[in-house]
Amino acid sequence: MAKTAALTKTKHVTVGATAVGIALAAVVAVSAGPWDASGQRKAEADRAASPEALGGAHHGRRAPAAPAAPSAPAVLAAPGASVPGPTKGALAEVLDPLLKDAALGPHRAAAVVDAVTGERLYGKAAGDALTPASTTKLATAVAALTAAGPDHRIATRTKLEKDGKELLLIGGGDPTLTARKKNPYGAASLRDLADDTAAALKKDGMTEVTLTYDTSLYSGPDTHPIGPNENLARVSPLMADEARLDDSGSGPAPRDGEPAAAAARKFADLLHDRGVRTKGDPAPSKASGQAEDVAKVESPPLSALVERMLTHSDNDIAEALARQTAIAADEPHDFDGAGTAVKKQLEKLDLPLAGARFADGSGLDRADKVSANLLTGLLAKAADPHRPELRPVLTGLPVAGFTGTLRSRYADPADASGIGLVRAKTGTLTGVNTLAGSVVDADGRLLVFAFMTEGAPAPQAAQAGLDRLASSVANCGCR
Repeated sequence: MAKTAALTKTKHVTVGATAVGIALAAVVAVSAGPWDASGQRKAEADRAASPEALGGAHHGRRAPAAPAAPSAPAVLAAPGASVPGPTKGALAEVLDPLLKDAALGPHRAAAVVDAVTGERLYGKAAGDALTPASTTKLATAVAALTAAGPDHRIATRTKLEKDGKELLLIGGGDPTLTARKKNPYGAASLRDLADDTAAALKKDGMTEVTLTYDTSLYSGPDTHPIGPNENLARVSPLMADEARLDDSGSGPAPRDGEPAAAAARKFADLLHDRGVRTKGDPAPSKASGQAEDVAKVESPPLSALVERMLTHSDNDIAEALARQTAIAADEPHDFDGAGTAVKKQLEKLDLPLAGARFADGSGLDRADKVSANLLTGLLAKAADPHRPELRPVLTGLPVAGFTGTLRSRYADPADASGIGLVRAKTGTLTGVNTLAGSVVDADGRLLVFAFMTEGAPAPQAAQAGLDRLASSVANCGCR
């Protein structure tokens, strides 16, 4: 143990000098985005500037404040095939004892893969399908990016049935649509839609309409299989600010039980403020083939939605992206259709899907099953220089000790060496803990990993054990 500690300390000096610059290899840095002029990922800069410090689903309400992530140099040197990777034997010598920690519970699985070659360097029960919790979002992200594309934007529209002066607010499935004045993430604005709609109506001499709303894009039940829950709203193609009843932007929060109706009422108020009256309360309806376009607003590109979903473990975005996958794949726009569409997209990528099941897009459903092999396969595809459309899967991963659901992790001195080095998606349900992400090891080799547990007796101890495993990979030359 003393020898290992000494090696870790020595290697950490090497890693620390280049931690921020190479935390995402050039396969990530040069084609992932968005980046600012200093090399810092814009999503991280926005997160650091945001007053919120909220965790993702099942990760608690608020995390303690942390320093803003430092900017990387403008030019990032990329590790590649020229740097040696760890050997299987040496990596096993480091990870085997840590994986035996009783805090991880009776069921555990692990995989470490060389992102350059795709070779699996370490595996324990790596093919076993376990409950992944929120790491399901990695599968949702890859499926949505390949099915709909990273540049796809989700539109919210207004249309007019001229004969009856009926104005329809039509949901396209954008959960980030906002009605708030403050819009730090560049989301589509219900206020902008009201501006454009009111201007168009007044141009045609209309100052009074009957407002209705159209949610026909989705089919099936809108309640998640786990039932009403503060971790997500009802799954509706029309909602504003994720139907939150407080001013939060992520994490658990009380939700309006009728997201579409609430958004329509808010839109009616916005129209009133702009000189267009609406008759009565907005009611559900469906646009006819004769309805004419009035105005529309569009979400940020899918690449940005994926980053936000992964950083904050945002369940509402995850379920929306699963539906976008179903729409693009021409599957039913419900939970079952979305699960089928996600799996079909991953099959096209030749990923290991033995035992895999996708009951939802967010990972809140315990019926979801994936293997450590699949999680590392998803991450390796995202690191493939021939698949730049998948890069947001890596750039959206939380940074240990700095952003998202890893903001308050790695506080234990035993695993603190991973701070700033480990980028990973967390997965947490009662008795379930998962960590899957990327690191650049002490020699500069890009590796992806997945560590999964079920039945752990204490969640904090299990999370610390997973953090230690990832830190050990980051600080390991292992040859």
